[in-house]
Amino acid sequence: MSREHAFDIIVLGGGAAGLHCAAVAGQRGRRVLVLEGSNKPGKKILMSGGGRCNFTNLNCEPRHFLSENPHFCKSALSRYTPYDFLAMVERHDIPWVEKAAGQLFCERSSKDILAMLLAECESAGVTLLTEAGIERVDEGWTIQSAHGRFTSDALVVATGGLSIPKMGASGFGYDLARKFDLEVLPTRAGLVPFTFTGELHDMMARLSGVSVAATLASPERSFTEDLLFTHRGLSGPAALQVSSFWHPGDTLMATLLPQTDLSDSLVAARSSNPKTTVRSVLSKLMPRALVLELQRLFFDDVAETAIAELSNDRLSRIGESLSEWPLKPAATEGYRTAEVTLGGINTDFISSSTMAAKGHEGLFFIGEVLDVTGQLGGFNFQWAWASAQAAGEVA
Repeated sequence: MSREHAFDIIVLGGGAAGLHCAAVAGQRGRRVLVLEGSNKPGKKILMSGGGRCNFTNLNCEPRHFLSENPHFCKSALSRYTPYDFLAMVERHDIPWVEKAAGQLFCERSSKDILAMLLAECESAGVTLLTEAGIERVDEGWTIQSAHGRFTSDALVVATGGLSIPKMGASGFGYDLARKFDLEVLPTRAGLVPFTFTGELHDMMARLSGVSVAATLASPERSFTEDLLFTHRGLSGPAALQVSSFWHPGDTLMATLLPQTDLSDSLVAARSSNPKTTVRSVLSKLMPRALVLELQRLFFDDVAETAIAELSNDRLSRIGESLSEWPLKPAATEGYRTAEVTLGGINTDFISSSTMAAKGHEGLFFIGEVLDVTGQLGGFNFQWAWASAQAAGEVA
């Protein structure tokens, strides 16, 4: 075998975790090869954050992650913090903005983050090959790919999960883990919109594009953020967050305008503006299109009645119905639009300090392929950076 086919480290996957790990290892003087299956690296980076890449969250803590072992992520996250990644961003003169508390985005484009990672890899002498479909992996490590056969002392698997298959997502990393007798926990789509059927579907389709502040609760967790109606159901931050804690058959509870006591608002209007209607009062607080749909559900029989003619008890019950609105999704949109994959490689088989697979010298797993999933808001990128750093420093 020719010399150029031998490397110290081979990284499978040219996404956020893979590129960062390759750069870190290359900066240690290691000869690194990145094999990316698609035609371009970093596709999910480019589409993230609406094209602006929510690349980290300054308030990143272990409590923002889901895993069968909630303690696993602590070591890596504590050793490579959002401020460490931000220092690299600023070293590359990338302008950034803080949106919601702690959420950092590119001021210009996600392209800046990808360009930074590629520049870091280039300066570290990393070799990057795209359209490099993997045909065989043998312990040792020998990789048979579309570009030929390569050997290395270490193999880092950064192939991600199943979310957004059109970007090249696949279960390759899980299959590889199973090949080496590592347990893979059941997976499902996370941070994903909900779909509905029947009358609720029709109502939400009519409201497509309308958003409202809400608290959305599953039996396990609740989140207070914007709720967005779509042609298929519910999206927006509140729905995406709750989706990671939702299970088929669960009913969600929506509280519209949680910072406002709608019952009190209606009762107060009875005194201050007795000739108005419930519809008029609510239309000053939320989008009129939404109010009209809520009218059909909760107060159609008094739609044209002056509010003075309604009892305080009836007004309170209308307000309460908007604070306790049960919604039962039919499903989620699945991996097609999911931002992340829940579940994955059981972290009991992985070192929390190095991301090395136990019992397989030189084998590492990083990023989304592991059973570590962040909530919405830059946490999944921070896990990618932190787990990549941990492996890159030792592989």
